Amino acid sequence: MPWFVKLERGIVEKSVFDQYIPAHKAYVQTLIEQGREAKTGYWAEKGGGMLLFKAKNLQEATEIVAQDPLIQFGCVSYELYEWRIVVE
Repeated sequence: MPWFVKLERGIVEKSVFDQYIPAHKAYVQTLIEQGREAKTGYWAEKGGGMLLFKAKNLQEATEIVAQDPLIQFGCVSYELYEWRIVVE
């Protein structure tokens, strides 16, 4: 399965954003359990973060991202890309 990257930028106050972090972590844990090798984190020096995961194609990746609580509750804007690894 190809890798996909969701680059995100927070669009709500931190106090609102932080309310949805436990649900986001549970969502990512579900992706891991599904074998999608998901990783999530945030940028140390600026707002926003990244979700890295595997999906069959862009359509499936888009459907997966739509289930993220940070998206469902309007906490972030994002861009989604297929990431093609050249060296492992």
